[in-house]
Amino acid sequence: MNARTRPRPDHARYRVVHETEYRYSSTVSMSRQTAHLAPRDCPWQRNLRHALRVEPQPTYRHASTDCFGNPLVRLEIDQPHRTLLAVAESDVEIRARTLPGDPAASPAWEAVADHHAYRAGRVPDAAALEAYRYRADSPFVRTGIELADFARDCFAPGTPLLVAVRRLMSAIHRQFRFDTEATQVATPLLDVLAQRRGVCQDFAHLMIGCLRAFGLPARYVSGYLLTTPPPGQPRLIGADASHAWVSVHCPGQGWIDFDPTNDVLPDLGHVTVAWGRDFGDVSPLRGVILGGGAHELDVRVTMTPLG
Repeated sequence: MNARTRPRPDHARYRVVHETEYRYSSTVSMSRQTAHLAPRDCPWQRNLRHALRVEPQPTYRHASTDCFGNPLVRLEIDQPHRTLLAVAESDVEIRARTLPGDPAASPAWEAVADHHAYRAGRVPDAAALEAYRYRADSPFVRTGIELADFARDCFAPGTPLLVAVRRLMSAIHRQFRFDTEATQVATPLLDVLAQRRGVCQDFAHLMIGCLRAFGLPARYVSGYLLTTPPPGQPRLIGADASHAWVSVHCPGQGWIDFDPTNDVLPDLGHVTVAWGRDFGDVSPLRGVILGGGAHELDVRVTMTPLG
């Protein structure tokens, strides 16, 4: 059986190790952190095992879920330290997703925007109510005429929603260059749009901003992407990647994911960790410290297929 006739795999299993290390130039006397490092359960994904090791040992540790349903852990460290290490290890099983049908059969994007728009006296269904929080501006995603202008050719009147979204995904992939030196976490979207370069976080935020500019609910998804080494080369420890992509709500079909960095619909190679309005809702590790001075950050991700 050749590659063209080989059936599509129906599932995959991975072990993901995500190591985060902060090194401080002076002593930290107190640290409060929130971690989104455990892959969430989804209709297509099961978190089989998860362990989080933190050094120094936290004084307080509490696992819960956030308002988006993502697993999170709150940490308090009260002993002096110059290094903070968090190592998350997860075993995940992913089932092949049910791919959307003919994109041309999806409703027109204007009808979807109207479905999710607020109307006095109209009672939204549960799905529309859940999607509404992803329609408005958020701290990292501010909509504006510039974003609407960039995406306007994708959203001609009457265009089916999924056709328009695929066009937008491809336009971002085609017109923007992946460049790890071009942006930082807080780089404004208009700067990304002007310089036409950035990383997966920027491209996800840009696509979300364009969709929201047309009244469409879109959420930010954080996770991991399986990378493939060059032919004949071994898989390298720490060489895989944290990743980000976009999910769009289509009435009747639910949430559908799009990866503008790679111009693909996420499937077996994408592990979902968390979703929210933007990166700020799902940052892998964020918090406040007392002391510390300058710091260096080192992040390593290893995603290993399991038999």
